Amino acid sequence: MKMTPIDPPRTFTVGRTVKHDLKDCARIELAHDEQVTFVTPAGAEYDVTRKSWGFYATPSLNGRLAGFNLRPALIKNPQGRYYVFLIERGKEQDAREYLDREDQRIVWWLDTDERLDALERALPASAD
Repeated sequence: MKMTPIDPPRTFTVGRTVKHDLKDCARIELAHDEQVTFVTPAGAEYDVTRKSWGFYATPSLNGRLAGFNLRPALIKNPQGRYYVFLIERGKEQDAREYLDREDQRIVWWLDTDERLDALERALPASAD
C-alpha cells in the first residue's frame, strides 16, 4: 500500500441545494489483494479490497456491513446517476433529510436477505 497525503487538502464545493466543502485528503494505492479499512467513532468499519480485476467496493451487503450497523442503499439523483450509500443504522432520518435537500431518492435498500433476494428474483437470469 502506498498512501500519499494531500497537504493541504484539495477543497471543493458540493451540494445541489445546500452547498458545503469537501476535503480530498489522501491518495491510497493498493496492490492486488491489499485492503484498507475505514472506521467511524461508533465502531463501524468499511473495507475496500483491491483485486487483479478491480475492487471489492464494499464488504458483504447483508453480512459484514449489517454487523457494523451500515445499511447499503441504491440511490438515484435527478440527473439519473446511481450511487450506493452506506447509511449508519439510527441515522436514516439524517440521510432522508440529506436526500430530500439534494432531490435524490432511495431506489432500494440492499441490506437484508429478503430485499436482495427480491431484487435477484426481479432481474433477468444473467446480468452479463
